[in-house]
Amino acid sequence: MWEKVSIGRGGARVSRRGGVYRKESDDPRIDLVAEGERLAWLRRQGVPAAEVLDCRPGLLVTAEVPGRSAAEPWPVADRPRVVDALADLTRALHALPVADCPFDRRLAVTVPRALAAEVDLAGLDDVRRGRTRDELVAELLATRPREEDQAVCHGDLCVPNVLFDPGTCEVTGVIDTDRLGVADRWTDLAIVTRSLTARYNAQYGPWAAERFLDRYGVAPDPQKIAFYRLLDEFG
Repeated sequence: MWEKVSIGRGGARVSRRGGVYRKESDDPRIDLVAEGERLAWLRRQGVPAAEVLDCRPGLLVTAEVPGRSAAEPWPVADRPRVVDALADLTRALHALPVADCPFDRRLAVTVPRALAAEVDLAGLDDVRRGRTRDELVAELLATRPREEDQAVCHGDLCVPNVLFDPGTCEVTGVIDTDRLGVADRWTDLAIVTRSLTARYNAQYGPWAAERFLDRYGVAPDPQKIAFYRLLDEFG
């Protein structure tokens, strides 16, 4: 019997049985085939990711990824190690050859999709709470970067989407990869640093975002951080 679980982004129904997870959706905006293709591609590149067992329109079945996510409680002594492992994974992902990635998430693709999408105004982050959709669109268009520092990006690199071995703190796999593709590396860096400083991830904080960027090897880019966090508000 399948057991419902509370994880899953965008309204997909997620359930599990034994060591298998099943994700289902009737929403045409949720492309589970695309997610399955990206998981399979990542595994072929040697990146730890969930194994795809079945993939078809409206259905994605994967093997369970062992370990626990960075969003779950971690001992205080292990938290820096989790942040370091997360940064190392991100750097390795971004080092994959862009020319070998068949998935395009550059701004020429994502901005038009954002302009056609709805925005959950009630779920805006603290910086933009109370803004209207028109105001968000105006800001998006006015602050769009002229150049993109292209890399293979996860696309939704928040702490629940990376799992770690509880004993070694090594990465065991990534999940929710439907946004994976070639994009500006700040697509990932903006989202992961926001996730590390979010109220609901209180075991981390500003120290974790700073440590992540130091370990990754880049200085903060406030303009790109603001833009890619705004773009993420459009789903």
